[in-house]
Amino acid sequence: MAEHPHSTNGTTILNGVALNGALLPPVVPAAVAPAAASAQPISADEIALYDRQIRLWGVKAQEKLRTANILLITLKALANEIAKNLVLAGIGSLTIVDGDAVVDDDLGSQFFVSDQHLGMNRAEAAAPQIRKLNPRVRLHVDTEDIMLKPPEYFSPFNLVIATDMTLRDMSTINASCRLCGRPFYASGSHGFYGFIFADLITHDYVIEREKSNVPTIVRPETATRSIIATTTKREHGKLTELVTKREIYSPILLANSSPIPAEHLVSRRRRLQIPPLLTCLRALWAFESISGKIPSHSRADLELFTALATEKHKELQLPAETLRSEFLRSFLQNIGSELAPITAFLGGQLAQDVINVLGQREQPIQNLLLFDGEDSRGPVYALHPIFPDLDGPIA
Repeated sequence: MAEHPHSTNGTTILNGVALNGALLPPVVPAAVAPAAASAQPISADEIALYDRQIRLWGVKAQEKLRTANILLITLKALANEIAKNLVLAGIGSLTIVDGDAVVDDDLGSQFFVSDQHLGMNRAEAAAPQIRKLNPRVRLHVDTEDIMLKPPEYFSPFNLVIATDMTLRDMSTINASCRLCGRPFYASGSHGFYGFIFADLITHDYVIEREKSNVPTIVRPETATRSIIATTTKREHGKLTELVTKREIYSPILLANSSPIPAEHLVSRRRRLQIPPLLTCLRALWAFESISGKIPSHSRADLELFTALATEKHKELQLPAETLRSEFLRSFLQNIGSELAPITAFLGGQLAQDVINVLGQREQPIQNLLLFDGEDSRGPVYALHPIFPDLDGPIA
């Protein structure tokens, strides 16, 4: 899988980075290792069942995957795709939390429920179909309100995924995950638009590449990523270098108030390339915080959302002409709707990133992926709180 786009600014951030720009020794969460250490080796039957994907990511990654205990919150169209991809990949256990009932709107966008499930709990209605995908995966359903769960509820899970929630609720769950040292993903879709956010706290992973004549130096690469070790192996007469890298993350509450990385703002041309979707997502979350609901088509709601979007666009230092009335209108019309092609893309991307993270291979999302289905664009921005470098002049 290709490496995701990433930030390379020279500014100093809070999480895991000293004010002089040096990476601090992080506390690495024990999210994957304990389960993998106590697991039985993968069986011959499982190797045969998962043969195609083992050829992609190897037996070691599959062994880590088969011990993973994952929590998935809110089972709408996007979570349907995530659950399908993770269960088919062969995770060990999946817990789905959803306290809502199946309604008419669910029937047009979800493939685990039908009209016979109307009025039933959404997770309970979908569970039999999910189990059929892969009986080897242990599936658990929790119909209680996730917001009533204490932080220790999240501790048994290796990874937590929250979908289609407000910023307030995502932030609360993110904070609980950090208390337990658990990686956290958040994702949502609104018609043609969607996002994926990752807070892996501290994550180490290995990149395999052909050994070059230029030695790889253990050093920081960006404000959030550093090379921490290198080694080599020889297979079939070819020398391969294994580079271990470490990424430092920020929680979603800080990311939502953080600026766009400096390298995207160095020229007007670069600023014009930044999609207004980031502006509109921040405006939507601010609107929900103020009003406790998504915008309706009332004049008051439209005026408030437009004012918030204009304010967020200025905060991001983006050209005013990129926040066009046509895009605002399109985004507002899409809020709250679900489109299968968009949820399929987002669910596939998120599940693949989760698989890579559990296997500790490939560059993970750092830290916000935006997807515009109308333009078929999915840029990734590293959003972190930053400060001037104290070793240089302060503007």
